[in-house]
Amino acid sequence: MKKVILAVFLGLLISVPAYAKEQPKVPENKMNAVQVPKSVVDISKQNTYPNPSHDVPQLQPSQLTKTLLKTAKLKIENPTLVKVLNESNIHPSKLSIGYHARIFLGKWPLSYESNKTTVNWEYKKINDEKIDNLGGNETKKFNYNQDKEMKVNGGLTARVPNQKEVKKMVLMKAAEKTNLPISFSTIVGKGTKIDRVYHVEPKIVGHIYGYVPAVNEKGKITYGEVYLVLDGGKKYLEVKNIVQQGIGAWIPVQDHLSLRYFGTKY
Repeated sequence: MKKVILAVFLGLLISVPAYAKEQPKVPENKMNAVQVPKSVVDISKQNTYPNPSHDVPQLQPSQLTKTLLKTAKLKIENPTLVKVLNESNIHPSKLSIGYHARIFLGKWPLSYESNKTTVNWEYKKINDEKIDNLGGNETKKFNYNQDKEMKVNGGLTARVPNQKEVKKMVLMKAAEKTNLPISFSTIVGKGTKIDRVYHVEPKIVGHIYGYVPAVNEKGKITYGEVYLVLDGGKKYLEVKNIVQQGIGAWIPVQDHLSLRYFGTKY
């Protein structure tokens, strides 16, 4: 009788997924992606300056690193620290009973927690195209043309230790949340043209302003002193003197322009 009940119970467990897997999962990066306004144009093909990609590589931890990270008792996301652990080899000996070592790996920014992510679509004005139709009797067509090369830089909003490592983690989190091609610097080349047509009525001076958008990121960074502890046949990470610090950043969106048109009567 017990065997029959167990078989029925197992059958129910196996059958549950068949009723529960109808809903297809939406990729997380698509769920997080921000809505791009119609005024924003992707100029990756038109840009006369080829911006290099500044994506932070998603470094995969080795099996040893995964095991060590689980022992740390708090989140460690710093890709440079993950790389250091990936390049480490630990081969415990059967004769290591009673052996104890505590190795200081340094003080690291361990993780970044994002509290708020927004986009300023008109972060930096880089161009003002103008067409004068004051003396005209017909409507004129008008296109955007970048008159000179412009570089737009972002950065952290406060001075913090290990800025290079912090910027990597902030960039990774902001890119994940917005699904936008972001970098701490971007360039729009001279002569970059956009096919979008604007119509300037007679007796009007038309202006097209070009802006580089940027992501504004706000959150907190966690720092800690990291030790690798070898205790007999055991190995684990120990993190001490943990501190947190608020941080923000402006991160330009690469190869995108926000266009604003207006006409002035004189």
